[in-house]
Amino acid sequence: MAAADLTTHPGHLARRLQQAHYLLWNTMVSEEITSPQYAVLNTLVDEPGLDQRTVGERVGLDRSTVAEVISRLSRRGLLDKVRDPEDGRRSLLRLTDEGERTHRKLTVRTARMNQVFLAPLSAEERTVFFDLIRRVADAAEGLRNPGESLVAPR
Repeated sequence: MAAADLTTHPGHLARRLQQAHYLLWNTMVSEEITSPQYAVLNTLVDEPGLDQRTVGERVGLDRSTVAEVISRLSRRGLLDKVRDPEDGRRSLLRLTDEGERTHRKLTVRTARMNQVFLAPLSAEERTVFFDLIRRVADAAEGLRNPGESLVAPR
């Protein structure tokens, strides 16, 4: 039996792409703040006062992962949790002043990193690339929901 051509396996290519992103992130953006942590900061800049569940939905993190990310950001003093006055069981999240400064700094670095990451692609190819990976990622999100079909409609 011949070996499989891994260049035709999307999971293999996605892992390689993730490895390249991770290396660039740690080198060019931050060794302390991870990409998912930045995504949470970015979401709260845009929509301060969201609850943890909604932040997780916005950035595509499951419950336990978003809880850990928020805990780490809170311990670092980058975000505050306040009880929702309308529902005491929920906490609402806001960036601290330090969280806003960190977000601004990382946003500049992330833009530079993205230029390096996407350098092999022309502007037109970047548009197509984002469209394709967004479609695959959006479809994959549906697999998390137990009621969703695992087989694509024909």
